[in-house]
Amino acid sequence: MITKTAMITLCGRPNVGKSTLTNCLVGEKIAIVSDKPQTTRNRITAVVERGETQFVFMDTPGYHKPRNRLGDYMVGVVRQSVSDVDAVLLLVEPVSVIGAQERALLDNLRESGVPVVLVINKIDTVEPSSLLEVMALYAGEFDFSAIIPLSALTGDGVEELLKELEKFAAPGEALFPEGMVTDQPEKQVVAELIREKLLLCLDREVPHGTAVEITGFSERDAADGEPVIDVEATIYCEKASHKGIIIGKGGAMLKKIGAMARQDIESFMGARVFLQTWVKVRENWRDSQAQLRNFGYRE
Repeated sequence: MITKTAMITLCGRPNVGKSTLTNCLVGEKIAIVSDKPQTTRNRITAVVERGETQFVFMDTPGYHKPRNRLGDYMVGVVRQSVSDVDAVLLLVEPVSVIGAQERALLDNLRESGVPVVLVINKIDTVEPSSLLEVMALYAGEFDFSAIIPLSALTGDGVEELLKELEKFAAPGEALFPEGMVTDQPEKQVVAELIREKLLLCLDREVPHGTAVEITGFSERDAADGEPVIDVEATIYCEKASHKGIIIGKGGAMLKKIGAMARQDIESFMGARVFLQTWVKVRENWRDSQAQLRNFGYRE
């Protein structure tokens, strides 16, 4: 029975491992990951139950200098998400330099007055002795509630992080139903899984200018009686030349993206999936307030 709750925001620069840590905490994939910056566009809520405590983690977009209205929206999500929570996790990499994004986030966190735990991620990539210098550097810049080195990829240190976060839990009833791991609608998760494959398969600016809309989502029984989920998805890009790259020669790239996405969707849905995809051009949608709202990027 849940008797305590804690709402905790994860923030940091792009590609620092926020979504990887979110998935590690939940124990399953609810946030897409890639090696490209600005993979996460919306705030993603993850629910973790540990004994009598329900943790509600909010994974946020990477903090960066915006270049379009979509970027403005993403940075706004971060700023809004570090207030009115019980604690903030600031994720950084194990390097002995405090970057401009980290300094900007520290300034925002000072203004918010929310307790902050510094999480030094990717410790599996460095020698343990080098962590002391990183810890001392950040400790001299901000009064952190705790500093936790960990690897979201291997899970090393995650248990210590959860133990530390217990102190931020306050008495209260569960905020989400038992067994629920995210508040994202199924269609949103499916759209994000398709977008993840675009990020993985495509290079340069092409995947950053894509958005995915689920236009059909229904369940039926196959001939063998097993359920099948029919998914229709439209991939939007900003240029006709990008459309050709996404489709590929003879449709090969789009087939590859669809096959990879279908595997993850089937794993998430726990059923067979029949996925159909189309590609359309919608020029400069990232700078259109109306288009951003259409794709779910609302203030």
